[in-house]
Amino acid sequence: MANSITIEGLHAGYGAVRVIEDVSIRAAPAETVVLLGTNGNGKSTIMKCVMGLVRPSAGRIIASIDGVRHDLTRLTTEQIVDLGIALVPEGRRLFPKLTVEENLLLGAYRRSARAQMSRNLESCFETFPRLAERRRQLAGSMSGGEQQMLALGRALMLAPRILLVDEPSVGLAPLLVARTIDAIKELKARYQLTVLMAEQNFTQAVRIADRGYVIVHGKIAVEGRSAEELNNNELIRKFYLGL
Repeated sequence: MANSITIEGLHAGYGAVRVIEDVSIRAAPAETVVLLGTNGNGKSTIMKCVMGLVRPSAGRIIASIDGVRHDLTRLTTEQIVDLGIALVPEGRRLFPKLTVEENLLLGAYRRSARAQMSRNLESCFETFPRLAERRRQLAGSMSGGEQQMLALGRALMLAPRILLVDEPSVGLAPLLVARTIDAIKELKARYQLTVLMAEQNFTQAVRIADRGYVIVHGKIAVEGRSAEELNNNELIRKFYLGL
């Protein structure tokens, strides 16, 4: 399926505070694109603009779903989700007093996903066997790594075509970060998803990236046409990795 997302000349902020400026990004079908940068540089704002949670002051966000183009800046968040665009938010945002299974079922929001809820749930449990083992456990009692797995599973329940993942490593130990990144890679391969991921952890993010962008002060400072190009960029090595 030809599912892609293109951001063109995006400007956005909060009130009088401008956060991102003239940002252009493309994630091609079945491609993993990473947005790299430290906290406060606008990565999450870009994600929120894609989902209609923040309205840009200028620019366009075009999603191509099964070859049909949609201008997301003209749609509500509900309409964007209904197209098959899912967000795994920073901090996971689970319902701690609901069970694992109840959290997952809440992810089946769009109409086509509701019609296939049982099948999607079994597919989710096949992808994440730990969630099947803990299906009756309260989400708030799970470890950070398990909660991140649940947040990914909840997005999977939407039967997404495009998956947005915002800061999946936040609050996780290094070993769990690696496992989470591997899970995103597996999801992308298994379901042929187009993935746009915002992440601070450069080393882990580039392991699964096809391409990437470095965001500095709300602008694109570096565009890498491959993971190797990102690894070898002198600006990144000097300022981002301290080499």
